[in-house]
Amino acid sequence: MKNRLDTLFEQKRNLLSIYFTAGFPQLTDTMPIIRALQNAGVDFVEIGMPFSDPLADGPVIQLAAIEALKNGMTTKVLLEQIKNMRSEITMPVLLMGYINPVMHYGIEKFAADAEAAGVDGLILPDLPWDEYVAKYKTLFDKHNLHFIPLIAPQTPDERIRHIDAQAEGFIYTVASAGITGNIKTTVDYRTLYFERIRNLKLRNKNVIGFGIKDNASYTHACSHADGAIIGTAFVNHLKQNGASENAIKQFVEQIKKA
Repeated sequence: MKNRLDTLFEQKRNLLSIYFTAGFPQLTDTMPIIRALQNAGVDFVEIGMPFSDPLADGPVIQLAAIEALKNGMTTKVLLEQIKNMRSEITMPVLLMGYINPVMHYGIEKFAADAEAAGVDGLILPDLPWDEYVAKYKTLFDKHNLHFIPLIAPQTPDERIRHIDAQAEGFIYTVASAGITGNIKTTVDYRTLYFERIRNLKLRNKNVIGFGIKDNASYTHACSHADGAIIGTAFVNHLKQNGASENAIKQFVEQIKKA
C-alpha cells in the first residue's frame, strides 16, 4: 500500500498539520481529537507519545505530557486506542516522541503494531539520522513507516542534502533553534532561512514547525514551504477549552481563515 503521506503531498499544498499529546486533557481523548481534526479539514496529524524527559518540547507540551502520564497514557495504551482508527480516519497519522519508550516497548513490535494500526510515519527527534539509517531504516521501510527528519537553521546545506537523499515523507523544518513554542528570531531571519531551504530544491517536501501558532504564522510558513505544523498553540487550546469537536473546529477555522 502506498504511504498516505506520499499521496497527500502529491495532491495538495498549504498543508496544515496539528500535533497533540495522547492522553491529554483526558486519557480517552485520543480518538475524539483525531476525528474532530479530520472533520475540521486538517491534512494530517502528529500524535505525541508522552515521555517524562521531552528534550525538544517547551513547557506547554511538557506539562501536557506530565498530565497524560498521570492519566495513565503509555505507548501500549496509545496503540490500543488507535488500532481500529482506519475504519474512519483517512488522513495520514504520525507518531511523535522519543526513542526511549519505543525501545522499551520493543522497536520491532512497535513498528509492527504501528503499521497494523495504520500509522504512516514517525518523528523521533532524539534518534540521530545516521543511526536511524544504519540500524532501523530497513525495519521501518518494511512496515511502510516514513521516518521524518528534522533540520534547523544551523544545519549545513551539505548535511541537509545528505538527509534529503535518504529521507521519505517530508523534511520537518524547525523554524528556529530551541524548544517548541519558543520563537525569538525575527520574521526576516526566518524568511531568509526558509528561502535557503527552498533554494536547495530538495527532493522531499518541506513542512515548517515550531512557533506556528495563528493564521499569520501559518500563512507565512506556507508561502515558503509545502505546509506548516501547529503544536503548542493547539495543546494550549485543548487545555483551555477541552476536546469538544466544536472547540477544535473553531481553532482550525481561525488558523485557515482566508
